[in-house]
Amino acid sequence: MSRFALLLGIALASACIGGAALKGDRPFPAYRVIGNIYYVGADDITSYLIVTPKGDIILNSGYEDTPSLIRVSVEKLGFKITDVKILLNSQAHYDHVAGQVALQKMTGAKIYSSEREVSVLESGGKTDPRWRKEFTYPPVHVDHIVHDGEPVELGGVVLTAHLTPGHSIGCTTWTMQVTEAGKTYNVVFVGGTSINPGVHFVGHPTYPGIADDYAKTFQTLRSLKCDVFLGAHGGYYGMIEKYHRMQAGAAANPFIDPQGYRNFIDSAEKVFRAQLAAEKAGLEKKLQR
Repeated sequence: MSRFALLLGIALASACIGGAALKGDRPFPAYRVIGNIYYVGADDITSYLIVTPKGDIILNSGYEDTPSLIRVSVEKLGFKITDVKILLNSQAHYDHVAGQVALQKMTGAKIYSSEREVSVLESGGKTDPRWRKEFTYPPVHVDHIVHDGEPVELGGVVLTAHLTPGHSIGCTTWTMQVTEAGKTYNVVFVGGTSINPGVHFVGHPTYPGIADDYAKTFQTLRSLKCDVFLGAHGGYYGMIEKYHRMQAGAAANPFIDPQGYRNFIDSAEKVFRAQLAAEKAGLEKKLQR
């Protein structure tokens, strides 16, 4: 597969919005989002630095070459890349975890993953139900398996894992709380909800139960309390536009966007329900012939 085709496939799979670049890994300014959460990712492929008194956490490592960008961003913010102790991910797709090996070498951090994506990460993507050998990356060893509802704690900071599979088989949405100006906010890092190109829900050969997983994912996302809406792609939550509003001196933090979170879920679930209904209708027609 050509480099262009690979990038196009990932861009389509991500269902990015908001004018993101095709690949989504152009350099982007590092900045503090809210509380102890800092943005150290690219213009669409996100990476977050969560700072604690006992070391730091990075969520999502991007492409194979993204860690060099992450390192520059971390250092520009005044932190040390070697203080990172834990590497988390939202989904074991190439555009979010291909940089795990390089980032682990930089940091010496432990790699955490949901149980359903351990084999995907350790095979370098070859056991992924959708992409398999199309989009592979350097395999990694998972140091700690994260279960649904498990809190990951470091230095008094807690991130909780919520399994939201469908977009990937072990997709994980993370939540935490931050304090800003004396107020406590609930933060949600959405793992992913879009439907990968070519994926169907009826009779999926490599991912049986994918439709049920998607349905449960939307239930889970709706159950989460969200004040600050973030995600695996900046396009999910209008990152670039909100960043510029923040830089322009917005009266309120633009990333505090509970309505945007609800709108995102509504839109994504509508797409899922429509495709599922169309597939079921098509199957019925075939059976009636």
